[in-house]
Amino acid sequence: MAKADGLVLEGGSRKRKVRASCRSWTKAKEGAFLRALAECCNVKLAAKTAKVSTSSVYDRRSKHASFRAAWDNALATGYAQLELMLLERSLHGVEKIVVARDGTKTMMREYSDRVALALLRMHRDTAKLSDETVDDIEYEEAKDRIVARLDRLRERDEA
Repeated sequence: MAKADGLVLEGGSRKRKVRASCRSWTKAKEGAFLRALAECCNVKLAAKTAKVSTSSVYDRRSKHASFRAAWDNALATGYAQLELMLLERSLHGVEKIVVARDGTKTMMREYSDRVALALLRMHRDTAKLSDETVDDIEYEEAKDRIVARLDRLRERDEA
């Protein structure tokens, strides 16, 4: 079955073009689904946006490796955007209007310690690596080990 411009070419003894059903996939539907998934990280909402069923999305994911990889990339993009948004809120807070008993309104910034701590926990290992420094002795020892190993490999290749 070949697809072109929303029409599906059906095979068999007599070939004919028929309009693609809501179950058939087109490049446009796949692109719409993946863009929506990257924006919302919600499969059901992305499927609705692309006008495909949730079950057909999961079926396609299980049968097509390229679609599965694109799905994973879309989710990674969406989660990265979400993380950046949360980081922005943690660093700069969220403006809120507080209404006092007398009716006066005051603007304040609210900071979420819980979100900030979660983000710190997620990136603890990365932060530790950037803090680590290598002194000259460690550097020389590592260099000597690497050079010795290269010499052994070179000797083995020559033999």
